[in-house]
Amino acid sequence: MLVLAFDTATAAITVALYEWTPGEGAVRRGAAEAVDRRRHTELLTPSIANVMAEAGAAPDDLSAIAVGVGPGPYTGLRVGLVTARSMGEALSIPVHGICTLDIIAWATGRDEPFAVATDARRKELYWARYHSFRARATAPAVGPPADVLDGAPHGLPVVGEGAALYPEIFGEPGHEPLLPTAGALAELAVARLAGLKGPDLLPPEPLYLRRPDAKEPGPRKKVTRA
Repeated sequence: MLVLAFDTATAAITVALYEWTPGEGAVRRGAAEAVDRRRHTELLTPSIANVMAEAGAAPDDLSAIAVGVGPGPYTGLRVGLVTARSMGEALSIPVHGICTLDIIAWATGRDEPFAVATDARRKELYWARYHSFRARATAPAVGPPADVLDGAPHGLPVVGEGAALYPEIFGEPGHEPLLPTAGALAELAVARLAGLKGPDLLPPEPLYLRRPDAKEPGPRKKVTRA
């Protein structure tokens, strides 16, 4: 089973190719990482091509695609989802979505409760709490940084870029990983496809949590003659 994974829901443009074999589990065949909030469109497709070339794999070799579904800003998130759905349709292979917060949680490997927070801009965070890296405790949410710890046990660790942005609330830096990696995404997807425990696989549909900034124009204002 060969799985191509990528996520563009944050500033990270991250791509990985993993293979599952019964004897070895999930094995990385290639990966590419970049951080750029404005160039998701320009960087994603070349990164996919480079990772496939690094592994010596052809598109027809793929068994499935895994893509981060957010939450995240509309523009970047759309790039990854459109690419994943287009490739899946062209290759006639399944496309599985995974919550981007779950990807970061999976990468921690933590067995104790914690939270994940990413930057939602507008002085808000996308966040969720977890029982462990395999089990989310709350639905993804968006709101002020203080919401992440509201009602939570004292001293709950918070990981992710969102936590690092507000040290006055979450303490000093030490919130790794800050951004999602396609390696964690691929490992999570392969584990779930192999029947192991972990966060749910989702349809490849965007998880926005709030409306895009762009709005439809309203009715034209009437002009009265002076």
